[in-house]
Amino acid sequence: MSLAKLSRHTERDPLFPIIFSIILASVLMVYPLSYDLSGWRPLFMMMIMLFWVLCQPTWCGVWFAFATGLFTDLLTDAPFGMNALSFVVIAFVTRFLTRERRILTFGNLWIIAAMAIFAHLLFVWIVQVMGGAQFSFARHWQPIITSLLIWPIMYYFLRKWRI
Repeated sequence: MSLAKLSRHTERDPLFPIIFSIILASVLMVYPLSYDLSGWRPLFMMMIMLFWVLCQPTWCGVWFAFATGLFTDLLTDAPFGMNALSFVVIAFVTRFLTRERRILTFGNLWIIAAMAIFAHLLFVWIVQVMGGAQFSFARHWQPIITSLLIWPIMYYFLRKWRI
């Protein structure tokens, strides 16, 4: 068997896992929960976007983050472009800071995800305060905890499509 045929059989095409993970994350983002539980909903789309941008940089980049952010804006009825801008900034900064560091362990990815989740919520808070919306710290900072607890589970299911 030639080297070209061998590499074709060992490489996994991540297109269908990317599409499936986005569909699943969008369902989890809009699944109806009670008011008390909805504040604890993890940031599924942001975590999926971050995983694919970090672990499949040849397939997913800043444009992927932009499209995912616009899709999240439409799903959650957020101001159009708010999540898109946040996702693009997070994707660009994480790709810029990890471009020489291609060996990303699970611990490194978890720390990057924690900083990205915090940065996203900080950005959303700033936009909402500038827009004059009511903001409750107790209600809007709960997703940090649940997102960090969900990250290892998400990573476990998607790790086979890492580069």
